Amino acid sequence: MLRPSPIPPGNLSLGGTFAVLVLLAFLAIPSVAADIKAEPSLDTGFRYMYDLDFPQAHQVFLDWQQQHPADPMGPVSDAAGVLFSELNRLGVLEQQFYEDDHAFDARKKFTPDAGARDRFNDALEVADSRSQALLAKDPKSRDGLFAMTLSSGLQADYAALIEKRNLASLHYTRDATAWAQKLLAVDSSYYDAYVATGVCNYIVGSMSAPMRWILRLGGVAGDKQQGIAELQRTADHGHYLGPFARILLAIAYVHDKDKPRARGLLVSLRDEFPDNPLFAREIARLDQ
Repeated sequence: MLRPSPIPPGNLSLGGTFAVLVLLAFLAIPSVAADIKAEPSLDTGFRYMYDLDFPQAHQVFLDWQQQHPADPMGPVSDAAGVLFSELNRLGVLEQQFYEDDHAFDARKKFTPDAGARDRFNDALEVADSRSQALLAKDPKSRDGLFAMTLSSGLQADYAALIEKRNLASLHYTRDATAWAQKLLAVDSSYYDAYVATGVCNYIVGSMSAPMRWILRLGGVAGDKQQGIAELQRTADHGHYLGPFARILLAIAYVHDKDKPRARGLLVSLRDEFPDNPLFAREIARLDQ
C-alpha cells in the first residue's frame, strides 16, 4: 500500500465532501433494478445495501467470496456494507448535506461499535492482501488496482466521518487518488476510478489559497471544477459508483448553494432507490 508523505496540518475538513468514497465505495449498483432472486452478484449485494438491508447484503458478499476466493472485491464490498451500516446507525449521512461547513466542523466524535470496527478492519485486511497478490502477478491488474482504490477511500471515510481524524482522512484520500491514477493509466475508460480523483480535486480545490499552496508542497494538488467534472464523468458512465457519484455531486451543489441541481440529483436517487429515506428527507430539507 502506498505510504503518504507528511502533509502539514490545517483546516482540512470540507463539510460533506468527506462522505466519500463511503460509502461508501462502494456501490456497485446498476441503473436498472436487478432481479433480487437471480444468482447473487456484487450488484445485487450493493442494491441490498442501498435499500438498507444490511444482513442480506452481507450474505451476498459472503457468498461471492466463497465463489471467488481470490477476488478482493468480495471483502472490500463487505467492508463498504459494514461502514454504510455504521453511518446509517449513527445518522452521519444526513450531516453531509449541511450547507454550513462550521456546523460540520462542530460535529461530535462518534463512538463506533467495536464489533463493526473489527469486521471493517478485518475485511479490508483480506481485500488488501488479495489485491497485492493480484498486483504481484500483474501490476496492471484492474481488479487489484480498483480494490485498493476502494479500500483507501473507505478508510478515508471511517477516519473523517466516525473518528473525526481529518488529517488521516486526507492521507487515505491521497492514497485512493494514487491508486485510481494507476488504474486510469491502464484503462482511461474505467469511469468508477474518477470518483477518487474527483473527491481529492474537489476537497483540495475548495480550500483557501494559502492552504492549497502548503498542500502542493506536500505533493497534493486540487482543482475544484476539475473535481466536479470527474465526479460527473462517473455519474454519467460509472458502473459501480455511478449512483455514489450522484450523491457526492448533490452534496457539492448544496455547498455551492446550487439547490436546483442538488434537488434534481436527489429526486433521481429517490426514484431509483425508494426504500432509502435519506433522499426524500434531503429533498424536504432543500424545499423548506
